[in-house]
Amino acid sequence: MKRILTALVLTPFFFYSVVFSPDWFFLGSLAAVGLFCLYEYLGIAARHLPELDRDPRRSPVLYLAGLFLLVLPQSEGLYLTLFALLVWVLSLRSRNLAHILPLAAMAVFGVIYIFGAWRCGVLLRAMNPWWMLFAVAINWTGDTFAYYFGKSFGRHKLAPLLSPSKSWEGTLASLAGTAVIGYLFLHWKFPQVAPLQAVLLCLAANIAGQIGDLCESSIKRGAGVKDSGSLLPGHGGWLDRVDSSLFSVPVVYWLLQQRWILP
Repeated sequence: MKRILTALVLTPFFFYSVVFSPDWFFLGSLAAVGLFCLYEYLGIAARHLPELDRDPRRSPVLYLAGLFLLVLPQSEGLYLTLFALLVWVLSLRSRNLAHILPLAAMAVFGVIYIFGAWRCGVLLRAMNPWWMLFAVAINWTGDTFAYYFGKSFGRHKLAPLLSPSKSWEGTLASLAGTAVIGYLFLHWKFPQVAPLQAVLLCLAANIAGQIGDLCESSIKRGAGVKDSGSLLPGHGGWLDRVDSSLFSVPVVYWLLQQRWILP
């Protein structure tokens, strides 16, 4: 019940933010979610380094870097290079030399993983807000099919080491459900997209999202935690809620940039 109530609260807010809100509201919402996700990620990642003498969640540089990446107009490559070098320098403050490289790598990866994906979301919304809605909602739809179908009929484990509750039956239901719902959505909002391309785009976004879910599960399992946080009743943390979107949004944006979907 908590899972459903949380979704009922988040869904209209998400819909308004993506489709109808002014740019500043959308950016602010995306930035807030990104900061929560980065905080949760750093807390999980720090557990992979035993006896860490510094809590990476207390570094304002990482949060500022993420926000800057979200609104950066261009030169992402140069910015990311300078950011990586700066984090490496700051990591020298660690009193344990064995922690310097993994600490720097962990921090740089976290910022790119979360805010790099949301940067693609900003660009995707600039193309058309409905594309951003599609890239996120397609995985929420798939999650719903996978959760309820897998709970009722799941017999064969998909990746027991990474996520014991996921099944092949739930995965296939997720693919089938998103192919149908996604196709209907694209036919409604983007009728110029050919039927085969629409279905393939839905499947690509869904597969990317399911991989993103497994990747986030891998770092949680490695850290010995079940959820990234507890802010969202029934879902865990913000990173738990958007882990699939952090993979699907860049994939959808990249496919559209390649002109594979739209002429």
